[in-house]
Amino acid sequence: MKIVVIGGSGLIGSKLVNLLRQRGHEVLAASPSTGVNSITREGVADAMNGTDVVVDVANAPSWEDQAVLEFFETSSRNLLAAEAAAGVGHHVALSIVGCERLPEAGYMRAKVAQENLIKASGVPYTLLRATQFFEFVGGIAESFVVGDELRVPPALIQPIASDDVVAALADVVLAAPVNGTVDVGGPEAIPLDELARRFLHATDDHRTVVPDVHARYFGTLLDDQSLVTGEHARRGAIRFQDWITRSAPQ
Repeated sequence: MKIVVIGGSGLIGSKLVNLLRQRGHEVLAASPSTGVNSITREGVADAMNGTDVVVDVANAPSWEDQAVLEFFETSSRNLLAAEAAAGVGHHVALSIVGCERLPEAGYMRAKVAQENLIKASGVPYTLLRATQFFEFVGGIAESFVVGDELRVPPALIQPIASDDVVAALADVVLAAPVNGTVDVGGPEAIPLDELARRFLHATDDHRTVVPDVHARYFGTLLDDQSLVTGEHARRGAIRFQDWITRSAPQ
């Protein structure tokens, strides 16, 4: 099977490329650095020749509201048009659990727009929605800094290891399109303030974490359903505490 991974040099893309190659598939790690640019369309048509599955795990270079929306809309339109012309049989895209529940966050609105373009394209598709990656917990925690402390909402979050996301992606890629959405989350839901506290402790950061129900997550208020999967979603195997214990020294 020939598989093109858009964003193939990033955190998720590079791991997915390696895993799929280990399973014996022909995989193109597509990114501007390898001559495939989904914004300018450079190399896109050539990459689609003979391709069975396209996996879009690309991320926007800017998360400013308008810029991120334009990135996902332009990139998706260009990819889907090229896939339709080449007869690609499956478009897989990585999205975010709960993105439609957080419309005040510009990045979430952009992911919803991307999903809608995929659904309307006519190309057979599967959307894999994942919860927030362990690798992003530090950045999430820093977004709540106020002075010398972190004011963090105690809403539940269900973070997941990138390796578990990649495993789920590989299974989706090698299966038939569902023309719908598959959710994957971490093995446990944790109050976000507690997650921040665990991260700071593991990284020897002595700042205080203060629970604050009014603190906003990238511009939006949270509740206990905002950042978690439903009960029937796939769950990863790696727990945050195990991951942070291994990762903190690095």
